[in-house]
Amino acid sequence: MKLIIGLGNPGKNHLLTRHNAGFLCLDYLAQEWQTGPFVLDQKMSGLVSTGLVGREKVLLVKPETFMNASGTTVSQLVHFYKLEATDIVVIHDDLDIAPGTYKLTNSSRAAGHNGVSDIIEKLGTQDFTRIRLGIGRPTEVSGVCMPSHDFVLANFSPAELDTLSALFPQVKAELEKWLS
Repeated sequence: MKLIIGLGNPGKNHLLTRHNAGFLCLDYLAQEWQTGPFVLDQKMSGLVSTGLVGREKVLLVKPETFMNASGTTVSQLVHFYKLEATDIVVIHDDLDIAPGTYKLTNSSRAAGHNGVSDIIEKLGTQDFTRIRLGIGRPTEVSGVCMPSHDFVLANFSPAELDTLSALFPQVKAELEKWLS
């Protein structure tokens, strides 16, 4: 079994914010892989969609704990299913990567991302795979200088959302390689 965790914040008011890039990617993957609807698992504090990708059982998970406490959901799942950190991929937004690009990293530090930092703290390791979706910095994207925390909590523009969504087929291909 493998866990693919998309990071974001729960609630309709956060649906299309930059911080929810991971959630948006999971919505695409669930549709493409036909894993079924996301269902609230209260014990795991997350929305879970389960299915098979090839021969591998996959759980797509959206933590319901808000971004900065994402490690709670991840650690609950890892302990319940007796998984290793190497069985996890975390998909999240990244200010330091240009829009329209992504980076796949293994065993890397949080680099200032509070959701990833919480996962590392709760698991006691950074030895998991991350797919970092580029959202750029405020001045690069919007032309307006604003604090990073305001920028990530603001909605994507339609053009930004198109740019992000264009990455999802590439992310899917990366994940299918990882799963096989």
